[in-house]
Amino acid sequence: MENVDDLDISSTTVINNIDTVRETDGDEKVVEKNVPEYFCEICRKIFSSEEEVISHREIHKKEEQFHCDICEKYFVSKSKLTKHTRIHNGEKPFRCEICGKSFSDNSNLGVHMRVHTGEKPYSCEICGKCFSENSNLGVHRRIHTGEKPFHCEICGESFVYKRNLTKHRRMHSGGKPFYCEMCEKCFVDNSDLAAHRRKHIKEKLFKCEICGKSFLNNSRLVVHKRSHTGEKPYCCEICGKSFVDNSYVNRHKRIHSGDKPFHCEICGKCFITNSHLKTHKISHTGEKPFHCEICGKSYINNSSLVIHIRSHIGEKPFACEICEKSFTTKSQLKTHKISHTGEKLFHCEICGKSFVNNSDLNRHKRTHSGERPFSCDVCGKCFATSRDLTTHQRIHTGEKPYHCEICGKSFCANSSLIAHKLSHTGERPYHCEVCGKSFNRNNHLKRHKQIHSRGKKINYKT
Repeated sequence: MENVDDLDISSTTVINNIDTVRETDGDEKVVEKNVPEYFCEICRKIFSSEEEVISHREIHKKEEQFHCDICEKYFVSKSKLTKHTRIHNGEKPFRCEICGKSFSDNSNLGVHMRVHTGEKPYSCEICGKCFSENSNLGVHRRIHTGEKPFHCEICGESFVYKRNLTKHRRMHSGGKPFYCEMCEKCFVDNSDLAAHRRKHIKEKLFKCEICGKSFLNNSRLVVHKRSHTGEKPYCCEICGKSFVDNSYVNRHKRIHSGDKPFHCEICGKCFITNSHLKTHKISHTGEKPFHCEICGKSYINNSSLVIHIRSHIGEKPFACEICEKSFTTKSQLKTHKISHTGEKLFHCEICGKSFVNNSDLNRHKRTHSGERPFSCDVCGKCFATSRDLTTHQRIHTGEKPYHCEICGKSFCANSSLIAHKLSHTGERPYHCEVCGKSFNRNNHLKRHKQIHSRGKKINYKT
């Protein structure tokens, strides 16, 4: 470091800014006087007066007295030097009496103690949420301001947290530096590895005090609690839709942008999320590792198996608070709720038809393109939707999973069972607006309408 005592006060550098002239909206001109600026030759910090520079140099004089012998870094006080040297020697003299965790600095211990006491002295002036650390409050405020200071230089995507950017970059590089020694599986993030390890020992440390449900990590518990409070702090600035987690917002925005960053190297198909890509890849291998213990049916992912099991036990855990109708999946409930509002956010750019969800829009688009991406590996017949393919495959397997509890008759498709039940009730909900004739199936009504348009007579089974 340059010796402060050797510096001549008269050598203080002055930045003499010239007067600037600013024209207003009128004819007059305003002269703005710029105050001379003085700066320190050592650290280049700028001051408004020479006296402030002289006073500031005292800091550098103190710095010369306290320097680290290992890395030669300078400090203004002995206490700060002592605190710094603990980085090199690993000393952590401040110990928590409750859990035994140690810290290199007493202030860090004070912050840690709030974990045990529950104290959260820093509150957000916008939403009232409280935090144990001021830095966490600063990061939280970005939710309200929309600030995302961390940018990916490859694809341009921005993030609220630096750790999310670091994790995102590994998506481009393919790096998975965190390794599970039990099953050799690799992960892009250490928290993902920690949660994965708990699966081996079936440990779920984080429990919801409202419903008792347990989770592998605290972040999932925090998101889960919002299902009880109804809080959705993350908002899409394009359509205004709100979400319980920031990752859901980023994923949702790809619907608006059309961005599908996850590519299948086998067939080239693109996906909005990495989980969808992983599920898709299994379609190439034919692997279905998740088996139903009741009927033996297999699925490519665990969530599909859980939904399937509900068809055996009749469980419908998702209820509409407006009409109290219940559904097997949360997505079915979301789609149903839109029927109350009449809102259809997803529009076909070809014909202008609107839909309540994106999957219905994608299926509809295939009526324009004629695309039938789902093929039967037995007979080669192709279908526009995976649901149609699954129903068709039951012709080959003979499977009829849908049973009528009145007469015991079984069907390949749930829609066939619903239509069959009408034969017991005598209900015919589909009416011809031309002649008034009624039918128990919509496809029967469509075929009937040909009589009026073409003059053909058609027989029906009811």
